[in-house]
Amino acid sequence: MHISQEKAERHTLAVIVDNEPGILARIAGLFTARGYNIESLTVSEITADKSVSRITIVTSASAATMEQIIAQLDRLVPVHKVTDLTAMGAHVERELALVKVRGTGDHRIEALRLADVYRARVVDATTSSFVFEVTGGIDKIDKFVELMGEVGLIEVARTGIVAIARGKEPA
Repeated sequence: MHISQEKAERHTLAVIVDNEPGILARIAGLFTARGYNIESLTVSEITADKSVSRITIVTSASAATMEQIIAQLDRLVPVHKVTDLTAMGAHVERELALVKVRGTGDHRIEALRLADVYRARVVDATTSSFVFEVTGGIDKIDKFVELMGEVGLIEVARTGIVAIARGKEPA
């Protein structure tokens, strides 16, 4: 007897919900109760009257598990719509990071040079450190943080993924 196991793939979900207390806890609880991991989670109000929010969730799961996750999210009452942006195809993903780096002497010059290459913006500077703001894909930010580790990385704060489908149709 051979049991085949489907390969887990990274998926980005856009979940449109009523902006009400406890909805984020209910969604996170759904993932926790079933043993699914959330790799990234962002939430923001998307209507002028602040009644609707968009939750962007990045998780890894097999195709069958992903179908279950989407079906379970769809069943929650305050959820209007769940879209698997990965399954839709072309979409844009970005993340923002603030990266604090020690900067004196040659390390200061190297940090500024690397920031220029990665189009990172200096948002705070002292005589001994910088805080850079860098936006882009996960790989770009990971590489920037790795390189700053060699120069004098102090601290990193990341927002998590925000994503939107390409084309004229909403997700």
